[in-house]
Amino acid sequence: MHGGHNYPTAVRDGKTHRLRPVLAADCCRNHIGPMSPDAIAPRAIVADNPETRPSVTLLAGRHRRAEGGHPWIYSNEIAMDAGAKSLAPGSLVTLRRTDASPLGVAMFNPHTLLAARLLDRDMTRPIGRRFIARRIGRALKLRERLFDMPFYRLVHAEADGLPGLVIDRFGAVLVVQSNAAGMARLETVMLDALGELLSPEAIVLRNDSPARELEGLAPEARLASGRLDRPVKVHENGAVFRADLLGGQKTGWFFDQRDNRRFVAALARGARVLDLYCFTGGFAVQAARAGAVAVLGVDRSEPALALAVETAQLNGVAETCSFRRAEAFAEAARLAALGERFDIVIADPPAFAKSRKDVGAALRGYRKLARLAGSVTAGGGILFVASCSFHVGAAEFAEAVRRGLADAGRAGRILRLAGADADHPIHPALPETAYLKTLTLALD
Repeated sequence: MHGGHNYPTAVRDGKTHRLRPVLAADCCRNHIGPMSPDAIAPRAIVADNPETRPSVTLLAGRHRRAEGGHPWIYSNEIAMDAGAKSLAPGSLVTLRRTDASPLGVAMFNPHTLLAARLLDRDMTRPIGRRFIARRIGRALKLRERLFDMPFYRLVHAEADGLPGLVIDRFGAVLVVQSNAAGMARLETVMLDALGELLSPEAIVLRNDSPARELEGLAPEARLASGRLDRPVKVHENGAVFRADLLGGQKTGWFFDQRDNRRFVAALARGARVLDLYCFTGGFAVQAARAGAVAVLGVDRSEPALALAVETAQLNGVAETCSFRRAEAFAEAARLAALGERFDIVIADPPAFAKSRKDVGAALRGYRKLARLAGSVTAGGGILFVASCSFHVGAAEFAEAVRRGLADAGRAGRILRLAGADADHPIHPALPETAYLKTLTLALD
């Protein structure tokens, strides 16, 4: 992902708006914001018939991006006539060029700047349970090739051909998040397809991300089917963790950092480790299991820390791990002032930029974080720092980290640039969906 996004603009209510997409990544480590009182709940979708499906026409010359593989159509690319404006949010439509030739079938929302999300280039294909089951089945087959155990992101929205849909798999339990009105309207057939494919013991709906507000969807977090014992076990890299699927952040666990946790843990034998923003102990416990002599995890969430303590006990590393409730910046500064130094420092914070206007402040935050984390990293030590801010580009992030280390008077070299694990694929036409950026550095 590169710094700066050249999104189209649209005029609405006499003002020019930059068109900002809603991605699966938007709920990454974000806190849930207040919903507007007029948020609308999804309505059940009627059976799709390609012959009677309504059509939406693109403006002249506005079809080229879609023809090139881009799955999104913006409102300023569509002829918003009375018919288009009257369609219910999430309606299935046939997209057409100005000459009436079809571009494909899409989910359509006349009230959003990202107005249409392509589902299939073949407009004759009915969108229903069979279609959804095939897409989920394809995603499942890929994950079963990638992973030995059923703990992964099963569906990653556009990259798996199901825009706005995220499904995480925790063994026999599934967590589903629908962030688009069209996918919310397909919820019933999607749940049926999941039941048929995987026969889960429980399905949790974590429809509480801020992205839903943009689509006019009401928030909810509930058990859609089955029975759930909280928290559930998560198996990863030989360790066993505990995740709260109904009350934890995001869907309860961050599968995107799986491979990065493995890499950092491999460096931890004999090391003193500091894990800032430790959440439920993902990095901390794996480092301890790999032979770290002492691990300190810092987070401000009491429920997350309680799960981290339980996880350390579950993995037999309770004597190695200690966890402290504190704000990461303040605690890193306090430790630095005390002269504390760690052989490995991990800094995996929540998203600092919730919108494009937040990028400047976010970059200052990452610079400060790198300075503080670098200040408590021992000479010859390892610093791992991450950003899941969609709006912050990889080059911008790396430069902020470089400046922060310079502020701390530290020099070093980058050992590894990495993103999310393979169960978070990137859509070829949407490089900005590579939201997670990580740097592993060896400091002098």
